[in-house]
Amino acid sequence: MSDDHSNEWYYNTKTGKVEPYQGAKSGDRLGPYSTPEEAARALEKAQERNEAWDNDPKWNDD
Repeated sequence: MSDDHSNEWYYNTKTGKVEPYQGAKSGDRLGPYSTPEEAARALEKAQERNEAWDNDPKWNDD
């Protein structure tokens, strides 16, 4: 595993801001993402995945 984190971007769930690897503690962040633009969509992406899982008949335990 490389120690180069220069291309890692995170979405900070407390501040609502995108930040590089050298940011807040990991418990407050989503990522890593390859670009700041991808990190900015972190909450949208999580919602899309949640909806997909909620509607996946293989995982429906109702």
